[in-house]
Amino acid sequence: MLHPSHHARTQPDKVAYRMAATGRAITYRELDQASNRGAQLLRSLGLKAGDHLALLCENSLRFFGICWAAQRSGIYYTAISTYLVADEIAYIVGDCGAKLFVASDALEPLAQKLLPLLPTGAARYMSGAAAPGWSSWDAALAAQPATPIADEIVGYDMLYSSGTTGRPKGVKPPFKNEPIGTVSPLLQLLVQKMCGVNEDSIYLSPAPLYHAAPLRFNMNVGATGGTSVIMEKFDPEDYLRLIERHRCTQTQLVPTMFVRMLKLPEAVRARYDVSSLKAATHAAAPCPVEVKQKMIDWWGPIFIEYYAGTEGNGVTIANTEEWLAHRGTVGRSLVGKIHIVGADEAECPIGEVGQVYFEGGPEFAYHKDPVKTQGAYNAQGWSSLGDVGYLDAEGYLYLTDRKAYMIISGGVNIYPQEAENVLVNHPAVADVAVFGVPNEEMGEDVKAVVQPAPGHAASAALADKLIAYCRAHLSRIKCPKSIDFRAELPRTPTGKLLKRLLRDEYWTKKR
Repeated sequence: MLHPSHHARTQPDKVAYRMAATGRAITYRELDQASNRGAQLLRSLGLKAGDHLALLCENSLRFFGICWAAQRSGIYYTAISTYLVADEIAYIVGDCGAKLFVASDALEPLAQKLLPLLPTGAARYMSGAAAPGWSSWDAALAAQPATPIADEIVGYDMLYSSGTTGRPKGVKPPFKNEPIGTVSPLLQLLVQKMCGVNEDSIYLSPAPLYHAAPLRFNMNVGATGGTSVIMEKFDPEDYLRLIERHRCTQTQLVPTMFVRMLKLPEAVRARYDVSSLKAATHAAAPCPVEVKQKMIDWWGPIFIEYYAGTEGNGVTIANTEEWLAHRGTVGRSLVGKIHIVGADEAECPIGEVGQVYFEGGPEFAYHKDPVKTQGAYNAQGWSSLGDVGYLDAEGYLYLTDRKAYMIISGGVNIYPQEAENVLVNHPAVADVAVFGVPNEEMGEDVKAVVQPAPGHAASAALADKLIAYCRAHLSRIKCPKSIDFRAELPRTPTGKLLKRLLRDEYWTKKR
């Protein structure tokens, strides 16, 4: 049986989840008891299978108690980004139809701003020390028995997109009346068979848990009987230290984390033993070729790259051997046949760039948004996440950018990711965003905004050097015409670049 309740019986004192900074941990026995109490509480509050709760919580042990309570009582659970502001959070709580909203006391200032905005039908609880206006989740939990509810059944996550290009979109999976030990076959294939996660695994999780991949991977580790080490916040050197300290065997990252680790001094990188790692999975954004090659040179052929979305409509995957033979690929299809479609709606030939669609994968719908749902499908019934790329002759997919970020300059389509991938490898660059800005004659010009690396000051001379560096690697038309500097670029805690916020500044100036 793949469920913490099984491991609570067979290995009750084994750590299920451990926090990296504090060392605080929850065993499988404690997790089983906490999630049983949570399930009992949900039923006492009137939530039945198919109902919904929303959760606003930092990376913590309490996060898992709530999620597993929902999972074993048939409840849809929506973990909300702590990066969002009160209006955005209230929108998600209302949009998903949550009958219960649980906030963490660590986020009390944000939670208090939420109070007048929350839907009246949602019960309001706070985990930890309950602030005025909130019921105590901990006290209510303690009053419940630690025995299973009579009607256990699988609940599901219902997660929202990051909203970097508009309002977040919720993806609600169908309710299937499955027993609590049921694990998604696709997730089981990816996490257990391809990444090798098992009951002996020590999984290091460096990302916010509200994000789809960290949440699902860590829930799968708990189902499998391994141990997860949860970082409260990613720090490159601390991450390396944790691998060595806990002898971590699997992990999942995003490319910005690779970049930050590679920017560490060589002496710092060499200080830590990472040889215990058997698999390093990465996704969320295409990885610059040079960056990934450096990681392979450092850690060895343990990398597994995949491309997928919260929507689950398709998946590609590539191990290190495949990637080395097809440098830059995000893999071949694991779920759904891939089609590349041009602006004329015709399928593109091999090697030609177009929008990426999947055929035959699981269907999905954006919750309460038929217009957005319809826009994700074409006339053939194929679905797309809005990414742009091409296929090679062997069926390997290469992503070039998001369709929304394409620059059109003088009638030429330019994908800014190419310039970003070049510039991020310059030693003077800590982070970079490339996008289009208004040009009356050409329509758009290519602009770069750079966060200088430590020890490098923003200057016109540095801008000139970076432009020349880019032109040495790419066609001039793909390179920035000008560069601005910022002390820090806007990224979510998951590492996603909020390019729209930067781009909008320049287009607002035009108006």
